[in-house]
Amino acid sequence: MPFIEHLLGIVGPAGLITEPDALTSYNKDWRGRYHGDAKVVVKPANTSEVAAVVRACHEARVPIVPQGGNTGLCGASIPRPGQGEIILNLSRMNRILATDWDNDTLTCEAGTILATVQSTARQGGRLFPLSIASEGSAEIGGVVSTNAGGTAVLRYGSMRNLVMGLEVVLPDSRIWNGIRSLRKDNSGYDLKQWFIGAEGTLGIITAAVLRLFPLPRVRATAWVAVKTPRAAVNLLGHLKTRSGDRLTGFELVSRPSLQMVLDHISGSHDPLQQPSPWYVLVEMDDTDPDSELHAVLEDSLNEALRSEMITDAALAQSEIQADALWVLRENISEAQRLEGISIKHDISVPVSRIPDLIEEATERLEAQFPGIRLLCFGHVGDGNLHYNLSKPNRLENSKFIQQTLTVNRIVHDTVDRLGGSISAEHGIGQLKLDELAHYKNPVELDLMRSIKQTLDPFNLMNPGKVLHTTKE
Repeated sequence: MPFIEHLLGIVGPAGLITEPDALTSYNKDWRGRYHGDAKVVVKPANTSEVAAVVRACHEARVPIVPQGGNTGLCGASIPRPGQGEIILNLSRMNRILATDWDNDTLTCEAGTILATVQSTARQGGRLFPLSIASEGSAEIGGVVSTNAGGTAVLRYGSMRNLVMGLEVVLPDSRIWNGIRSLRKDNSGYDLKQWFIGAEGTLGIITAAVLRLFPLPRVRATAWVAVKTPRAAVNLLGHLKTRSGDRLTGFELVSRPSLQMVLDHISGSHDPLQQPSPWYVLVEMDDTDPDSELHAVLEDSLNEALRSEMITDAALAQSEIQADALWVLRENISEAQRLEGISIKHDISVPVSRIPDLIEEATERLEAQFPGIRLLCFGHVGDGNLHYNLSKPNRLENSKFIQQTLTVNRIVHDTVDRLGGSISAEHGIGQLKLDELAHYKNPVELDLMRSIKQTLDPFNLMNPGKVLHTTKE
């Protein structure tokens, strides 16, 4: 039986796409950076169908590219041209399987949209804290596979902290049922951690048990001006001392980043009267509806103002104003897209080294590329920065983009020297494959290859992503 007919027999007409026009959106990422040529997209309806498709691919030695909402930034869910890969899309598997409010857990299939998980949790008076710009289309399998972070990692952690159990179809088609909701389980290796952040290279996540939290009833939000990143880090320590774990968001924004939003996003307004070189978006929340959280934040910022830690601040007086402040932060990436191409970095260092990173990398880059524009923003509360560079003039910028490898080496060498990571939350995918090989400790690379070889000896699971193997 021809291979495609075999797949059709497994998933039926509703689960197989072969028409060239219909394949287009699956074969490219949302930024248009990566383009594949897969001739088949398989969309199974349940875990048994996933296992049957994987078994067919294993027997025929056909490589598989797992795909969810296709919102990734590093090309992990896009097939490589000329490699004969198929796309296995999980979007049809989008059911909420169980909620356990007493245990604070929610179990769902991998194709469930993140926003659906968030809204389901809210209906039960709970919070699922992962929040990212693409939450209206990103799917749980993808955010688990990339160990997504978002704006609340400071308090709640990344997906590694939010996943309690997984169901995974292994490369040989066996189904590992790790759907457990235990907070304490000391019975051996924590196997789920192998698949979180593996970007589909070790198996296909089909379901997950997610950890929930009490739903906050009060939040306090402010847009704060600071002179330097060092002042921002000092402010972070000050606010953590004053508010403890009620501090949930602490986002650093450079003036050029804000200005790009003001220039390109309709309805945007500068929260402060005078421009500042740097800003911080601060958010606190509390489950106590009678909490005096706004007063805590206001008093804390007044203390910071008197000590010249900050230069100005605007406190949101309503939920509408708070949302408007977050819109400024969340629209930076879209404003960058409208402005044109930039050289992007998703990096992390210890929080204390954030000022050193910005100062050292920027100084080296400005010396070699005069007139560059730094678009620096991110979750400085957990050490994660989006450190992006461009030139204001489009012609000059096109020439600057050609120096991407040189720019990357300057930035990533600085990150490495400061004990950081070249990928904080976006993953490796195709984009950083060579960079990982350059910076990762050789022992770590050997261990990663050993795990890959053990689980996927024929290199059929998302080959060419995350890790160079001997079969490529």
